[in-house]
Parts: sequence; structure tokens; C-alpha cells
Amino acid sequence: MHARMNYRLAIFDFDGTLADSFDFFVSSYNQIADEFAFSRIDETEVDALRHHSAREMMKRVGLPAWKLPAVSQRFIAVMRANAPQLRPFDGVETALAELAARGVQLAVVSSNAADNVAAILGPAIMTHISHVDCGMSIFGKAARLRKTLRACRIAANEAIYVGDQLTDLEAARRAGIAFGAVAWGYADPAALRAQRPDRMLEQVADIVASLG
Repeated sequence: MHARMNYRLAIFDFDGTLADSFDFFVSSYNQIADEFAFSRIDETEVDALRHHSAREMMKRVGLPAWKLPAVSQRFIAVMRANAPQLRPFDGVETALAELAARGVQLAVVSSNAADNVAAILGPAIMTHISHVDCGMSIFGKAARLRKTLRACRIAANEAIYVGDQLTDLEAARRAGIAFGAVAWGYADPAALRAQRPDRMLEQVADIVASLG
């Protein structure tokens, strides 16, 4: 991990990083798998699958890349219908407010939809977020991270992307910015630690301690 520094821009993933949506994802998965004709998963498989990358997971369940855009849009639509039941992780509102008070610019880059982000985070959190870029493929985040740097007028070496999956880490590295891995999201923390992220955030309170 890199030496301690303060960042001028903290960019956050949404699902599994700010939003506590993993249980919703698991509960919706088999319904969508049936609709799009890829393999269901059993509850006993869930923990093991958290060690897999997105590409490994797609191969495991027989989801071809050409179906991914439609499957992603279906997940987004199901989440939109259930948004009132979903919440940010405990402590996220306090942590982001403190970062903003310390002068850190905040952004969200997510493959989810912007309206889901706004509805689930709520107006109190959204007032602290200056830039939102949503709706790309889970494999297309690097370009959006670079776009966010330009929009926020921040150099790559003064920014960090905070996420919960290996695809987030890969995107940050392709965009040339630091990566902060969270231990409370979709991927198993051990799989993230093995890739030596710049920051490892074990709990939500570490958002301020590590980034501010």
C-alpha cells in the first residue's frame, strides 16, 4: 500500500460500497437468471462465488458477454422498483459529510442508474456529491473515471476510487488513480487484499480515516 496522503477527490462506486445492496442482488439473481437463460446459484454457493472476478462469475453461470447489457438493465429496473427498501450502509452519510467538510470533492462512478443512486442515497448525502457518472458497463469504468477527473479538474495523483470489486480495482489502475478497497461489499476482502490496493478500508469509519 502507498504512503498516507490526503486526496482532493474521492470517487465512489455505489453498489456494495455506499449502498447495502448485496442481499438484494442475491435475492433477485435467480429470477433474472431464469429470464435470461443462465445458471441459477444456490445459497450455499454465494460465499465461494464472492472470491470470483466478474468474468469468472459470468463464465461459471454461462452468461455470455453479449447478454450483459440487457441483464444489467434488468437488475437496474428491479432495483428501481425496490429502491424504497434499500439503504446506504450505516455511517456513510456521516463519513461523506465529514470528507466534504474537510474539503474533499466527492463523486460517484457506477454501472447502476443515476436515479437509483439518488433515490437510495437520499438528498442529504447527494448534497455532498459534486459529480455523478452512471450507466456504463462494469468493464467500462476506466474511461468514466478519466472523464470524472476532467470534470472535477483534479489530477490523477490527487484522486482515489473506492470500490468493492476487482473490476473497480482494474478500472482505477487503468485510469492511473489510487484504489481504496472496502471490506464490506460484494467481493471477498481476501481477494481484494491479494491485489494490494492502495488503501484497505475495513469498516465505514475508515472512509474518513483513510481518505481525509
